[in-house]
Amino acid sequence: MLIDPVKIAVLVSGSGTNLQAILDAQKSGIIKNGRVCLVISNNRSAYALKRAAAAGVECAVIEKNAEFEQNIISCLDSHGIELLVLAGFMCILSRDFTTRYPDRIINVHPSLIPSFCGKGYYGLHVHEAALERGVKITGATVHFVNEIPDGGRIIAQKAVRVHVKDTPQTLQKRVMTQAEWIILPRAVEQISKELTEAKK
Repeated sequence: MLIDPVKIAVLVSGSGTNLQAILDAQKSGIIKNGRVCLVISNNRSAYALKRAAAAGVECAVIEKNAEFEQNIISCLDSHGIELLVLAGFMCILSRDFTTRYPDRIINVHPSLIPSFCGKGYYGLHVHEAALERGVKITGATVHFVNEIPDGGRIIAQKAVRVHVKDTPQTLQKRVMTQAEWIILPRAVEQISKELTEAKK
């Protein structure tokens, strides 16, 4: 029995490097059981939208207002989305939203949770904190999303060595290339495969 790939939406706010990693993994066959059908951004100037358009993926801009989450839900429902991937999405989603999609929203965070995570820990702030603390090993985590920032169950982690002369920028780049861009596509495929198996 042929089963259609899981329909994936990627939610973004910025440059979209993790989105690109997912699109590249889809193209190379690492992601086989899912297909990115929609990219949603809360920022109409996000470069991620250009990446999506270049890959022929439909885009939607949903700016923050009183109906923000409801507008996202309506957009997801109209596209039949089954899996949500937060890839640099700078918005905290409410319990009402996350409980609609149990074990179907995943996020990548640039540290080894439970270190340097939670409210206020995003982007370069994470790497600044890691360097300030003097850690020798950092990394990235893919986890399920609930209403607690970075609080959902862990799916995958990958460690990255911190170098003596690292700046937040060099560390950020190494964590992306050596961890985020590897474990996020793999996790997308893992969850897509599980969702596909559940359809059978």
